[in-house]
Amino acid sequence: MRKLAVVMVGVLGLLFLAGCGDDGSESQADRASSPTISGPASAVAPGFREGAPSKEGPAPSDSANRKEVITGSVDITADDPIGAAATVTEQVRAMDGRIDSRTEQPGTDDRTPRAVLSVRVPADKTDAFITGLGGIGTVTEVSTNRDDVTMQWEDLDARIRALQASVDRLRALIAGATNTADLIAAEEALSSRQGELDSLTAQKRSLDDQVALSTLTITLTADDKQAPGDPDNFWDGIVAGWNSLVDWLRDAVVFAGKAVPWLGFLAVLGGVLWVIVRLVRGRGKGAPPAAAKTTGTQQNPKKEKSGADGTGDDQTEQQ
Repeated sequence: MRKLAVVMVGVLGLLFLAGCGDDGSESQADRASSPTISGPASAVAPGFREGAPSKEGPAPSDSANRKEVITGSVDITADDPIGAAATVTEQVRAMDGRIDSRTEQPGTDDRTPRAVLSVRVPADKTDAFITGLGGIGTVTEVSTNRDDVTMQWEDLDARIRALQASVDRLRALIAGATNTADLIAAEEALSSRQGELDSLTAQKRSLDDQVALSTLTITLTADDKQAPGDPDNFWDGIVAGWNSLVDWLRDAVVFAGKAVPWLGFLAVLGGVLWVIVRLVRGRGKGAPPAAAKTTGTQQNPKKEKSGADGTGDDQTEQQ
């Protein structure tokens, strides 16, 4: 019994010592893992917190980074296309958009009124804007196109960042250049890189504008199926024919008035040509008599010579 009691006391002592050792190790581990409050906090590198994932919201999906260029056209018929164009302009400005071009054609007796607008509206409000056009008139046709330019935008962005880093390095080399040759070479490289960087930046700015604002061409026409002035009965046809005849006669009189100066000019030109032809013919007729006189004068000496030589013959005949 005494031996059994001694053994039990020994086992209990060993269990007590093992429990104390575990508590000490846990306290030391907790002290090692817990931050110390006595010393100042270490400085955090700039951008470390920005680079860490946020716990407040999920990471952006691929659709959020998608870049699209939206273009389209809308055809609308309205009683007053010019007034409808003014209403469209007000709606575009209310949505923080802009008007790139505006063409208006007032109605006349021979043509219907018409207006064409090229508008830029925020891309995320394009569908709402097109829906709102139904209150202006009757929308007869709607056509939209979404062009994905995500790869193009990312390529431009990567090239711009690479060129910007290269430009910064070249500027640092220029600042620390020790001889003229290195300075000139660095400046030439910087000029080339800076020009390419400016070009890419302008392209990206234009692409961002196309992505941010959709481009829509809005055509507004009158809702009349017949053009103004087209006859729809017999009497209107007679009136239209008479009006067309009067218009033709008026145009003929105007044409005759325009042709009178040209006829006078052609008459003067014809008279000058006739005088020149008469002069040329007169000189041609006067040339042969002059030649005949010259021939006669050339033949007279021969006759006189023959007469002089023939004096003895005449005297011989007389004898």
